[in-house]
Amino acid sequence: MSDLYDATGEKRWYVAHTYSGYENKVKTNLEKIVENRGLQDVIVDIRIPVETYIDNETKKEVEEKIFPSYVLVKMVMTDETWHVVRNISGVTGFVGPGSKPTALTEAEVAAMGIEAAAPKVVINFNIDDTVEIKDGALKGTRGVLKEFSDDKKKVTVLVNMFGRDTPFELDTDAISLVND
Repeated sequence: MSDLYDATGEKRWYVAHTYSGYENKVKTNLEKIVENRGLQDVIVDIRIPVETYIDNETKKEVEEKIFPSYVLVKMVMTDETWHVVRNISGVTGFVGPGSKPTALTEAEVAAMGIEAAAPKVVINFNIDDTVEIKDGALKGTRGVLKEFSDDKKKVTVLVNMFGRDTPFELDTDAISLVND
């Protein structure tokens, strides 16, 4: 038995380094091998961490890799699983000292949001931007963006009504940036 073997049999997150631009190919090939060899109980999840944001100009949802050239694999580390992942075309090795892969700590997993249910949404509006409300009774009204909710799904916009700035809480997708 080699020193790679995890005697606890615990499924942990490991980081595989890939050639630039090969992340999706590595993920797809690894998923096929796991299915073909029946390794679903020892290689349980494969992820490419991405952030999703709304491009103000195209109004489309855009995904951007958070860690280019890395693929995260949740697995039980054994000689077999190490060999399977390491020999996928496009993988250069595991992250860790020498040839011994190092599992991510629970704090690292939590900080990266790997096991979060939904991806983090990043929007490219800034505080004090002039925005236009796209929906509802205030449709077409301009205001100034003053605050984001913690989850970035809501914003507070100050709208001048009857000579007073009035705050309105709106969904992020209910506003658009005004380009004057």
